[in-house]
Amino acid sequence: MKKLLALASASVLLFTAACGNGAASGGADPESKSIRIAFQAFPSGDLIVKNQGLLEKALPDYEITWTKFDSGASINTAFVAKSLDIAAIGSSPVGRGLSAPLNIPYQVAFVLDVAGDNEALVARNGTGVTDVAGLRGRKVATPFASTAHYSLLSALAAAGIAETEVTIVDLEPQDILAAWTRGDIDAAYSWLPSLDELKKTGKVLITSRELAAGGKPTLDLGVVSTAFADAHPEAVDAWRKAEAQALDIIASDPAAAAKAVGAELNLTADEAAGQLSQGVFLKPADISSPEWLGTEGDVGKLADNLVSAAEFLKSQQKIDAVPALADVQKAVYVKGLPDVLG
Repeated sequence: MKKLLALASASVLLFTAACGNGAASGGADPESKSIRIAFQAFPSGDLIVKNQGLLEKALPDYEITWTKFDSGASINTAFVAKSLDIAAIGSSPVGRGLSAPLNIPYQVAFVLDVAGDNEALVARNGTGVTDVAGLRGRKVATPFASTAHYSLLSALAAAGIAETEVTIVDLEPQDILAAWTRGDIDAAYSWLPSLDELKKTGKVLITSRELAAGGKPTLDLGVVSTAFADAHPEAVDAWRKAEAQALDIIASDPAAAAKAVGAELNLTADEAAGQLSQGVFLKPADISSPEWLGTEGDVGKLADNLVSAAEFLKSQQKIDAVPALADVQKAVYVKGLPDVLG
């Protein structure tokens, strides 16, 4: 019944997104100046772009619609339905989206942030769990197909725990908080801002920053529909420049960044500043470095990261096949880099 309700909710969401943002194929029409953007409620430069209207200022002739999504899985579903043009989404769901059976025709065009202490695995007080190994036989919640899900499986594997030895429950961040309060789950792997609430009555077992140091990094990425990029390359350039401007604001004017992010997340500026401090934000010049997207002549290591994520998902039987590195490299949008971010 829960699966049926979830499918029904997803159908309603997709219907709303498609009807609210115009025809499903509108974004790919060169004559249709509209952009359908998916955002998520985690502290990032993307929320600054939204709050300050940076893209609207850069593209006054475009009708821009922002729709909130709770996870990368639902964003992937919306891309399959051709209801989105641009989205903020984690690297794990992107790895899944580029793999069979989804094979979503979108491209990675920006690195929003590298997961640090802003994603973590937390055990509820009273469970007696003090380390990852203590989760054997326990019930743990995380949004399936998210970066948190990938990190949870990575943490369990590193601790020598088989996935079958833990009951993993698929819950969105807000549902995790409700289940946590009721005592229905023993632990959860989630992200800010819900993570801060979990920490108040729980113990952090491991963070995504620690997993990254161990070779399992996760990222929040900006992706764009290939059809939209082909039809509106100038709009993609404007969006990338707006995201780069937001990274500059985070680095040079943290007070303004915190105010904008706090307004979007219904937090005080101090709370938002604390959450922003837990993430790792690149400088715009770093985006086109060999470590990340790279350039038109040399696609960066981000493609390798996505293949690694897909390999892990395949080992967990979450996807049918791992895409070839060459195919993933084609799915990294490097047109105009590095100059377009200058």
